[in-house]
Amino acid sequence: MTGAQDEELLARAALTRVLEPGDAHGGRWIREHGATGLLRLLTGPETPWRTPPGVGPERLAAYRRRAALADPRRDLELAAGSGGRFVFPGSAEWPTQLDDLGDERPVGLWLRGRPNLRTWALRSVAVVGARACTPYGAHMAQTLAAGLAERGCVVVSGAAFGIDGAAHRGALASGGATAAVLACGVDVAYPRGHAGLLGRIAGQGLVVGELPPGSHPTPSRFVLRNRVIAALTRGTVVVEAAHRSGSLVTARRAQRLGRFTMGVPGPATSGLSAGVNELLRGEAVLVTDAAEVVELVGSMGELAPERRGPVLARDLLERDTARVLEALPAGRPTTAADLALACGTGTDEVIGRLYELHSLGFVERQGDGWQLSG
Repeated sequence: MTGAQDEELLARAALTRVLEPGDAHGGRWIREHGATGLLRLLTGPETPWRTPPGVGPERLAAYRRRAALADPRRDLELAAGSGGRFVFPGSAEWPTQLDDLGDERPVGLWLRGRPNLRTWALRSVAVVGARACTPYGAHMAQTLAAGLAERGCVVVSGAAFGIDGAAHRGALASGGATAAVLACGVDVAYPRGHAGLLGRIAGQGLVVGELPPGSHPTPSRFVLRNRVIAALTRGTVVVEAAHRSGSLVTARRAQRLGRFTMGVPGPATSGLSAGVNELLRGEAVLVTDAAEVVELVGSMGELAPERRGPVLARDLLERDTARVLEALPAGRPTTAADLALACGTGTDEVIGRLYELHSLGFVERQGDGWQLSG
């Protein structure tokens, strides 16, 4: 890494202590002054300089206090100690699709896990939904994620209880790839009940977060985390969501970013499916399995199989033979002449079709008449 890159790394790592995720004012500052320039302004003498609209003296003072306390070298050492690293815009591992967020783009991302985030994000799908999900929702999320992982997709979610956890477990169980985007430091197990799951994700996949080591989650950070999930992936699938679900925020943000928005339908009587069913009435595409998701987000030619019911033996009959079979009355025999009249064709033609049907087991001979078998 060159001296300029090292300086950029330290500045952006420090700014993750200063700016909250999704801080558009901070993003505009970085765009105008650069990360290193902004950090110098915040830590240097209090000389007058132009601030973005909406940033008053109190907020600026808060930024300065945070900047004075930031110790990026220590944060980088803490991250490395837990197997982590820091990537930022312009570095080799940075997923450039996050740049679509504009001034709300992350300052950088803290990672745990060995895979390359940029490579993984190229074929990734978000699977999100309700925390208090039903057994149906958990089953659909797990099987959908397993199917996606088996098809070479990276399953991205937020490691929360419910649908998120089911999606991660489905991908892990199939030996596939999964990434968890957190609203806290990547070294923090949240929720605590998912400490084991997060350890498995870090060992087999990636744990991703905007916040530096040791940072705790807040309600606003969860909401802002969703924009990263939406921008990072090629599409978002919602599995169970009430009307006020945060997963709907993720899906609608994905749509605004030009990503695919999909939903798994649920019972019309379930409040937990009301939000996703409403989504399906408008902007989302209905999907029921991994093949249908890959048809949207995958490469050209990755089409879902044609959907149809079971093929019955009578479906394979020629049209004229099937018409003779349909003309046979139920429960009583009839003559070939009567069938010819009913079908509007010749008697010899009907007799030929009847013998064909007899050989296939559809009809039986009863004296001079014919009737349905069984």
